[in-house]
Amino acid sequence: MYTPHTERDIREMLEAIGVSSLEELLRVPAAVALKAELDIVPALPEYQLARRFEHFARKNTGADAISFLGAGAYRHYAPPAIASLAMRGEFLTAYTPYQAEVSQGYLQAIYEWQSYICLLTGMDIANASVYDGATALAEGSIMAINANGRRKLLVSRAVDPNYRAVLKTYCDGLDVEIDEIAVRADGTTDLDALEAAVASRTYAAVALQSPNFFGAVDGLSPSARDAVEASGTVPITVVSEALSLAALATPASWGAQIVVGEAQSFGVALAYGGPYVGFIASTEEHMRRIPGRLVGKSVDKEGRPAYVLTLQAREQHIRRERATSNICTNQAHCALIATMYLSLMGKTGLRDVAALNLERSREAATAVSSIEGIDLKFTAPFFNEFVIDVHQDTAPVLAALKARGILGGVDLGRFYPEYATCILVAATELTTTADIAALAASLQEVVHVHAHAR
Repeated sequence: MYTPHTERDIREMLEAIGVSSLEELLRVPAAVALKAELDIVPALPEYQLARRFEHFARKNTGADAISFLGAGAYRHYAPPAIASLAMRGEFLTAYTPYQAEVSQGYLQAIYEWQSYICLLTGMDIANASVYDGATALAEGSIMAINANGRRKLLVSRAVDPNYRAVLKTYCDGLDVEIDEIAVRADGTTDLDALEAAVASRTYAAVALQSPNFFGAVDGLSPSARDAVEASGTVPITVVSEALSLAALATPASWGAQIVVGEAQSFGVALAYGGPYVGFIASTEEHMRRIPGRLVGKSVDKEGRPAYVLTLQAREQHIRRERATSNICTNQAHCALIATMYLSLMGKTGLRDVAALNLERSREAATAVSSIEGIDLKFTAPFFNEFVIDVHQDTAPVLAALKARGILGGVDLGRFYPEYATCILVAATELTTTADIAALAASLQEVVHVHAHAR
């Protein structure tokens, strides 16, 4: 129940901070106060305002470009039914649904989201979503720390650099050390180094991404899995391209106990980087450590299906400082969109889209690597993303492609100095054969022009 402050409460608080009135708290200091009227456009009629915004929209030419960008955010087709259903007013709640008696529809949607994530990952339990893939990795790592009490993490350098940066921010505040595992020449994690590292029995968790940041299919070999299990280290799988779960073996099949990732690929718009929808799933042994909301299915007093939040003793509003959950809300609407996407696509449709991603990426890789002066950097199997080496500075190459209306990929040198001549290229079901031909033709011209100019 909301209880407003009394006049006495207000007076005591003002005295404590040394001001005489609430108005004084709102006073703008003279040093930053405006000295003149703002030069703003006067009020416009609605039709002129719409025209003005259409003019602004035409300045954005990126939507018309042929795109081969990926690196954690992927172009995928979203059936129109999603927008029609997800934008209904009933779903546009401003906060996480709490009250089972008034939120049955949303709670059921979250329950179905959790069920889909468990089916795709092979895990026993999933939460109601978290902010994004990066925070999911951080929260999953905290789960592992709480599981065995160790204060060190082992993370592959093939994990998305942005995810690792967020994890570092979390760990700096928790006094947790992070060690990194090198990448092998084929683009996958060095499992020999991993086995040697976990033998020390000092790591709370080891995190690998599959497909990793280079698009390569990664994971634990049987011997590495045995080494991790013997060491008491919790294996974490990171998935930033969620569609890959429809094509690859489940993370559970190679020993993951915690699976974290980003589900933007399931119908959520690119939207210049967000909002997206992270997920966390785990085996049953970590059930009481998994953060965020958990929706369970029960029955009401008349025996009808009923959905409720469950295991809330983990939460901050119950356990206070002893809570194992550090997440107090979820990306409910984005998770709803992803759930609708999965429901509309179905098992067969999802596999078909994943297969088309595999087909398009291999078509692109073959076309580009056949150009003289360009090689595929890695030999490991990949999903819909691969790395090419142009053997020269990538900035002018990408700039020249952009001038031709092609977003040719991501400069890997931004994240990995050792790959300064490499470009990360992504192809999805939205990439056409004509797009690939345009990329190959432009690259052939651009690479040779810049090579001769050196």
